[in-house]
Amino acid sequence: MPNPIHVVAGILTDLQGRVLLAQRLPGTHLAGTWEFPGGKIEPGESAHEALARELHEELAIEIGATEPLISIPWQYPEKSIVLHALHVRNFIGEPRGQQQQKLRWITPDEMADMPMPPPDRPIVTALRLPEHYAITPEPTGSDAEFLAALDQLIAHGIRLIQLRAKAIPKSRLRSLAAAANTLTRANGATLLINGNIDLMRELDRDGVQLPGAHLPSHDLLALRERPFGHEHWLAASCHNECELAHAAMIGVDFAVLGPVLPTGSHPDAKPMGWEDFAELCAAAPFPVYALGGLSKDDLANAKAAGAQGIAGISAFTQPQ
Repeated sequence: MPNPIHVVAGILTDLQGRVLLAQRLPGTHLAGTWEFPGGKIEPGESAHEALARELHEELAIEIGATEPLISIPWQYPEKSIVLHALHVRNFIGEPRGQQQQKLRWITPDEMADMPMPPPDRPIVTALRLPEHYAITPEPTGSDAEFLAALDQLIAHGIRLIQLRAKAIPKSRLRSLAAAANTLTRANGATLLINGNIDLMRELDRDGVQLPGAHLPSHDLLALRERPFGHEHWLAASCHNECELAHAAMIGVDFAVLGPVLPTGSHPDAKPMGWEDFAELCAAAPFPVYALGGLSKDDLANAKAAGAQGIAGISAFTQPQ
């Protein structure tokens, strides 16, 4: 198989937090779709250098500092690419389409209904996801105590939370999930339920409308297709290349991968370390959170390894 073509895309934002999209011209691959502006990385160029050149040619702007967001490997029938998305931290000039391409400033949440090239979709997901993904410990006290702890998580800025409860009766989980969903929605946070897709569907029919589900690895491997539409988030736990490939096949939105470091909750699990994590993360066509033995101080290491951020239980539920 030929080597993949490396392409760079720029994430430019305005003061309202909107992101710039450009429409592909007639006669080009996927003409008419909306994409993040950029282009092919030429031999000898870094991703930053290629983006600076492309955005000067396409938009007549000069860019300053950039920061990696995510790299997406993608296989088209006729070619394979790796799309490197870079946040543009500052730029000079007013973007104007130098090839008469249409431009549009739009929020990441509004991009869901936009026709976009398939590799650009995971970039939208990465823009919508936060850096931290908190996993709740098993509810051991009362529901009121659990919800109070959840409220504290949200008060400390956590906006993506997985409700993980394996040992409580389904009837209690049902009421707890509904109450937790009300709390998170009211405070601008997103709640995913661990497993229990059937329960999520029941709650959906009753108008509770959980934002999504997180699949343990054994549930992930039992599926052959995405279990619901893209109106809900779908995440998965992965531990190796095979599970990540299966997650890509069924179309998850993002995954957690680990354990990266030794962890007390799974002392028998062999940690993969940052080098192996980075290699696996680079092959995933979706955002990946690092998991296992991590604290909030590990965020920079996770980002350097290509992660969306860090996930965990103790990192967010124990005093730092």
